[in-house]
Amino acid sequence: MNAQRAALGEPVWSGPVTAEALGAGCVSVVLAALDAGASPEPEALRWAVVDLLGLLASQAPGRAVEVRIPPYAAVQCIAGPRHTRGTPPAVVETDPLTWLRLATGRTTWSEAVAAGAVLASGERTDLGRYLPLLG
Repeated sequence: MNAQRAALGEPVWSGPVTAEALGAGCVSVVLAALDAGASPEPEALRWAVVDLLGLLASQAPGRAVEVRIPPYAAVQCIAGPRHTRGTPPAVVETDPLTWLRLATGRTTWSEAVAAGAVLASGERTDLGRYLPLLG
């Protein structure tokens, strides 16, 4: 996060050193980079993705759908038939920046799907009812 803050001309992080605070800080600083027309630092983007996926998993608990944001992370979420081995029957996949925009309300699920920025196959893969995770 500090590399992203430095790239934006901001001071080093002085907030709490908890997973929740650092995750939220990464989301904030990556959004600030995008707003400034800059490319997010890869590590800050990775932690922002991980934080937002964790938030999805906590708000939509279950193991029926696997949400993949390569190359950074994947989670299983949403109640329904549990997936345990092999290729899951319900998969959502998108790139990190699209995920960040979806999770923070900067784009809608229907807009991202229509643009071909999200691949979703199987039952329960419409994440529109769970998004945005942040306002």
